[in-house]
This record gives sequence, C-alpha cells and structure tokens, in this order.
Amino acid sequence: MQQQIASSRSQSSAYLNALSLEIQKKLQRALASPSQRRNLLQELFADIALEVDDRAKDIILSREEDAIAHAEYGVNGRLCFYDVLADHYIRVPKNVQPILDLIVQLWSQSFASHIFALLFQKWLFEAQLDNADVQLRYSSALVEGATNVFWMDIQSNTRGFQSLFQAQRDLYLLLSRFIFFYNSVDKIDSFVKQCPAFPNAFLVGGPGDILVIELTDQLQKLKVEPVLLHYLLQIKVLRGMELRMATSTRLKTCLYSFTSPGGPMYPTRVVRHAAWDALDFLFPEQPKGNASFGQRRDYSSHSMQPKFPLHMESREKKFFHP
Repeated sequence: MQQQIASSRSQSSAYLNALSLEIQKKLQRALASPSQRRNLLQELFADIALEVDDRAKDIILSREEDAIAHAEYGVNGRLCFYDVLADHYIRVPKNVQPILDLIVQLWSQSFASHIFALLFQKWLFEAQLDNADVQLRYSSALVEGATNVFWMDIQSNTRGFQSLFQAQRDLYLLLSRFIFFYNSVDKIDSFVKQCPAFPNAFLVGGPGDILVIELTDQLQKLKVEPVLLHYLLQIKVLRGMELRMATSTRLKTCLYSFTSPGGPMYPTRVVRHAAWDALDFLFPEQPKGNASFGQRRDYSSHSMQPKFPLHMESREKKFFHP
C-alpha cells in the first residue's frame, strides 16, 4: 500500500514538473520570436486556463495524505490546469524562478500579466521577498492580470476564473498583517467591511476576528523594535471592535507576552511599557489595583477567561469597551 502511494505521488510530481517545463519552453520561444510573441503567449494562456481532462486528473489528483485532494480545487466541479499549477508552485518553489525570470522579460506583452496571475496567485502570498520594489511590481502584475481575466469572464458570461477570485481571501489575510505597518489604520473600518467570505468563518468568527488572528501571529514574528512599537501604538484602533471571546483572549495573551522580561519574546523595557499601555487601553475593565505602570498585572487570571460557557462561545460576542 505504501509503495502504491509513493508511486502515485511520484507520478503526479513528475507530471506537474513536466507541465512546468513546457510552460518554460513556450515562454522561451515567445521571447525568441518577436513576430510570434503575442500568439505564443495567447496559446500558453489558453493552455493553462483549460479544464483538466479525466486522464490528467487520474495522474494529478489523489486523496492520499500530502497529495492533491479533489475537494481542494475547482469551483462548481470545474478544475483547470492553473488551479493545480498554482498549488504546485507553492510545493515546489524551485520551479518558480525560471518561469518568473522569463515573464519579467515579457512584462509589456499581452497576456503576460494574465499568465502571471494564474500561475503565481498563491505563491506570491507565500514567498519571502526582501526587495520592496519587486514585491510591488509582482503585486501590481497580479492585480492587472486578475482584472484582465475577470473581464474575460464578464464578456463571455462565464465563470472560468472564479477560483482566482477566491485568492482575495489570501490578500485579506496578507493585508491584515501589514495594514498597521503602513499607517492605514484610518481605513480599518472599510477594510473589514470588504472582507471576503471565508468558508471557516463559523469556526473563527467574523472579519474582525480574522483580522486580529492574523495580527497576533504577525506580532509574534516581529523582531525589529521600532516596528513592534509602531504596531503596539497602532493596535489601539481596535478598541470597540466586535470580537469573539476566544479572539479577545488571544489578543490579550499576545500582548501580555510582551509585558514580561525574558523568554519567549525577550522584550525591551520600552516594548514592555508599550504593551502595558495597549492592554490598558483595549481592556480597561481589567482590575489594576494599586499597580503602577510597568508593574506586572494579572491578565492571565480568570478575568481573561470567556464569560460565556465554552459551548456557547461560537454564538456569543465580546466587545472592547468604548
């Protein structure tokens, strides 16, 4: 049985690697043939937008662990090559750069942004890009390409690129992590209102909950003191936002982790003070007693626990006090 699973995975991987190589070859041909460039790119775009046939599905898809599952892909039962390739480039990032280098040389050509958006819609959210200019260029290409293919759907009254539309969920998660850094908290209300529908919302909560969950994960990763201080100052905009008790507790716990010297966060004195300040502002209902600013207060006591029974937590809401 294990041998069959390994063989299936190997076959699927080899097939997707071969597809990736064919894409690379067609881009090289387009780059070498100016007179045929538009036609070659249009053909490549059409190829990756095709629905996967049954024979290819048998090779690519598997229900085994760590392999591609049928339910992961497609909208309304329609599975396209760009769906599986977008995930392939997350799993095998070494295949990205050769194709990306060619697309960059073809930026100004018709269908280049279309191809980029379809192939790298997921990789772009996973990649660690140190160069801000490159990240901006890729993000702009994604928006341009997505806009173009969405208009194709409108003009043909089809929904062939609906799965790309769902990539906006990833964009919301990404922006939730960086909206505080780029001084855009004044737009937080409109940002939350534009949150796309998440299939697991009944588990994690509404747009505000999703924003705060991503934010707390981001805070735990910040190592640059001025940036962390900036976040702790900007985070006060969350006061008054509707959150589930579990999310509220998650935020309290995250902020509290920055109030004590030593591990795991090893915050400096100024960071500890900023974290206390944020806690006091967001959770003024917490009992402070005679503790002075900077002294440890007990945010980990019963006051951090949900006021509602755990079985009711999915239905009840918690508000920051205005």
